[in-house]
Amino acid sequence: MKFLDQIKIYIKAGNGGSGSASFRREKFIEFGGPDGGDGGKGGSIIFIADKNLNTLIDFRYTQNFKAERGQDGKGKKQTGKSGKDLVLKVPIGTQIFEEDNNTLIEDLTKSEQKVIIANGGNGGLGNVRFKSSTNRSPRKKTDGNKGESFWIWLQLKVIADVGIVGMPNSGKSSLLSALTSATPKIANYPFTTINPNLGVTNYDDKEITLADIPGLIEGAHEGIGLGDKFLRHVERCKNLLHLIDITSDNLLKDYSKVRKELSKYSDKLTKKKEIIIFNKIDMISDEEIKTKIDFFNKKIKKKIYTVSALKKKNLTNIKRLLVKYVY
Repeated sequence: MKFLDQIKIYIKAGNGGSGSASFRREKFIEFGGPDGGDGGKGGSIIFIADKNLNTLIDFRYTQNFKAERGQDGKGKKQTGKSGKDLVLKVPIGTQIFEEDNNTLIEDLTKSEQKVIIANGGNGGLGNVRFKSSTNRSPRKKTDGNKGESFWIWLQLKVIADVGIVGMPNSGKSSLLSALTSATPKIANYPFTTINPNLGVTNYDDKEITLADIPGLIEGAHEGIGLGDKFLRHVERCKNLLHLIDITSDNLLKDYSKVRKELSKYSDKLTKKKEIIIFNKIDMISDEEIKTKIDFFNKKIKKKIYTVSALKKKNLTNIKRLLVKYVY
């Protein structure tokens, strides 16, 4: 399924039905009087967060949504039937913005969270509503109100317990595949991942959701490379797993570049809990691994963990570590 995390759509709630200007016409009733009923209310546009969805792809080919119109009122004081609400399901983490794509209307962060975005129009009044002591036979009735209509933007920010970040080709997709049942595209060249991938891992009867965020390079916050398009997904992650290719000639530079891009996008990203993991330990000797970790530790005073996503080495330790950070 193609990943789609931003789309502009047009929504229109249903118009209210018109009131009826009806009069009783029954045998043996000389003065029937008005009996026109009110129009029905138009249907509203409702959004609901669905845990079974993870992309906005359903909105790619249908971008105009219209709720049902309320039915007109009828004689015998019959109120018209209300129009059906139109319920649109979106993934958890979807934000709804006004047409300027900047003013937030609603943020759907919980499963089954529901919000009415466009209200249906109220039904018009039937002529029975205008009967009075001075006007026994009113012919006046009103039309229904129009339902709300406007353009909105839907933006999806992936919600995950752990976001996997790092330079391109550091092995993020391989690690996600090794830890979970996710099957992201994996190849030996940069930018294999061009969309966020989600996976779920389990350890000690605890469930952890991981998100593989496309590789960041210098200038990503300004649109270079894959740009900042996916940095917004990192905002939703509770913790960051910073994956580094241990075979790199400059581990510190790789680490600093990613941290810099996160910081320039938002200071909040660098304040999240960070797990630093060196990947591809199967490609160098134990002595080289120790040397690189010692050198890195002198500059960056943080605990370093190691893994081989390809050989699936130390995966259990990583799962145990993730549970400790998440729970």
